[in-house]
Amino acid sequence: ELELIHARWALLGALGILTPELLQKYGGYKFGEAVWFKAGAQIFEDGGLNYLGNEGLVHAQSILATLGVQVILMGLVEGYRVNGGPLGEGLDKLYPGQAFDPLGLADDPDTFAELKVKEIKNGRLAMFS
Repeated sequence: ELELIHARWALLGALGILTPELLQKYGGYKFGEAVWFKAGAQIFEDGGLNYLGNEGLVHAQSILATLGVQVILMGLVEGYRVNGGPLGEGLDKLYPGQAFDPLGLADDPDTFAELKVKEIKNGRLAMFS
């Protein structure tokens, strides 16, 4: 269970690394720093860090406040997930289906088993990277 959850977060992290660089290069957006390993250092500069280059979205100036908000929000989300969350009764915690499968990818059991293997393999690669 934990490996799959961490794999999903790693896949989202990999997407978050690529998206700003691709948007700046091909989408015409201008970020203060789009390279992922340099972007976080902007919070220590004068004026702080503006997400998506817009002060109106999130204007982070304190690393401690940002860390505190992140810990609280993630704690609430994980607590909600562990205590049943939106799934209700009788659904698999890792692969709930129904509303969480709007494309119907889990309708065929053979395809669903193949997608599970692909998800964990790509997740392991993302965790490694």
